[in-house]
Amino acid sequence: MAIASFFFSRSTPFFSHYNNPSLPPHPTLIFFPFKLKIFTFTTTHFVHTTATAISAHRGGGSSSGSGGGSGNWGSGGGDEDEERDRNREEAMVALAEDGRWLESLPEDLAAAVSAGRVPGSIMRRFFQMEQSVVLRWLLKFRGFRERLLADDLFLAKLLIESGVIIFTKAAAELERRKENFKKELDFVVANVVTGIVTGFLLVWFPAPTVSLKPPLAVSAGPIAKLFYGCPDNAFQVALPGTSYTLLQRIGAIVRNGAKLFIVGTSASLVGTMITNALINVKNAVNKTFATQAENLPVISTSVAHGIYMVVISNIRYQVLAGIIEQRILEPLLHRNKLILTAAYFTVRTANTYWGSLLWVDFARWVGVQKKKD
Repeated sequence: MAIASFFFSRSTPFFSHYNNPSLPPHPTLIFFPFKLKIFTFTTTHFVHTTATAISAHRGGGSSSGSGGGSGNWGSGGGDEDEERDRNREEAMVALAEDGRWLESLPEDLAAAVSAGRVPGSIMRRFFQMEQSVVLRWLLKFRGFRERLLADDLFLAKLLIESGVIIFTKAAAELERRKENFKKELDFVVANVVTGIVTGFLLVWFPAPTVSLKPPLAVSAGPIAKLFYGCPDNAFQVALPGTSYTLLQRIGAIVRNGAKLFIVGTSASLVGTMITNALINVKNAVNKTFATQAENLPVISTSVAHGIYMVVISNIRYQVLAGIIEQRILEPLLHRNKLILTAAYFTVRTANTYWGSLLWVDFARWVGVQKKKD
């Protein structure tokens, strides 16, 4: 019999582990003999949580998740099963503290809790963010949910990047082109339009995440299995019960690079075509402008921008999000969100400006935007 016995005392909406003396008296004790552990539920939540808790404990730490371990750079050592058991217990405590049960969570998050891939700290962050109308709405989407759970200031970073990219792009173009700025205005417009599109995705793709991906199909090939286990950021800190091998971290750079090549090429294609359309309209109206501007090479410019995104932007934003922000700034300034946000604004503005300078140099170096005399 899975449940050996029950004991009732005062009714308190709390769920606790038997070996934690700091917690209130147990309202309900449930003995799981197969794990030799005791848990407590309120009578109110018992119906909703018992079946899930038993299933989670019988399942142990097994999961088709993205891996196990700690924040180490290579493969995670230690006992991942114990870490996942601890995660599961902490998450269930957090649920009971908030008066919630697993069935009230999004399906992918509930599955991650049952598998022991989400610690209590992540659950508390989820409940805290639900208090905001905007964040509660964004948490309905898995992409935002994975990123916001890993970084509660992800939305702020997205807004910062989108806001500063126009000004930093224009400033960088002026710095590099100097007296040729007006003559090369067609290049400037193409670069700014493309930057607006790609800026959003350069924040999105390399952002650290809490993986809530569904289980991988059994018939999946070895390459699919490798990339399935890769983090979204090669340098991100792994949660307890999650680890990434060196190969998986390298795979994150390769996978993001492939995405950014497609996105960068497509965005540049659209931006260049829009710029050429504007140039043709001005040429028809102002014959003087026709001598100063000419149509840009669409295919070569788009491919060059895609390569730039893979080689330069990919690495830059991986390092920015995974090392500078998550491993340096966040541990130092996590107690003061206002100062931390200001620090994010500073480093991201500098990074965007530097990236704009690098693109002008790269475009001239490969010959898609030649300097005009």
